[in-house]
Amino acid sequence: MPLNDADAALIARCKRNDLTAFDEIVERYQHKIYRYVKRLVDNETDAEDITQEVFLKALGSLHGFREESSLQTWLFRIATNLCRDTIRRRQREKGWIPLWRHRDAESTAEEESVLDLPDTQNEPERLLLQEELSAVLHRAIDSLPAAMRQTLVLHDLESLSYEEVAQVLGVPVGTVKSRLFHARARLREALASYMNED
Repeated sequence: MPLNDADAALIARCKRNDLTAFDEIVERYQHKIYRYVKRLVDNETDAEDITQEVFLKALGSLHGFREESSLQTWLFRIATNLCRDTIRRRQREKGWIPLWRHRDAESTAEEESVLDLPDTQNEPERLLLQEELSAVLHRAIDSLPAAMRQTLVLHDLESLSYEEVAQVLGVPVGTVKSRLFHARARLREALASYMNED
């Protein structure tokens, strides 16, 4: 997606050293970037630190921004790289245990097996079911390999196009589509097994 006129104007002002324009960029994109980062690193403190670093890096690199992609795509690319660095550092610190494995498969299966599906005729119980389903979905997303997770979050949750996701992650569009297909299949499987429990 090309740079839109509003972002182009902000970038032009930033390149003239107008820091209020950069404040507007931060205001416009910080919530999206934070939400994306938090889904990848699953830690509020790290997400806040990384989000701040995204904008510091952007400020330092803005004069070199060639405006070949949208500002949003560029910021997501910076965020993705910083998240990868954080995940790699955590894996080294934990002896290469993948970040997205919060529980082993056996304990997750045990935890899910005790869930009792409520009667959907009763409104409070229906709300409880929705909360439980949301938790299962969140765990399923967390369990995806990092590349699938990044792709799914960018496309399905942040609404970036295939082309924008490809730009952010530095992969071909076909790879984006393949990762989405496999990620969605895993989520369907996780939700189906939850819904089929007695």
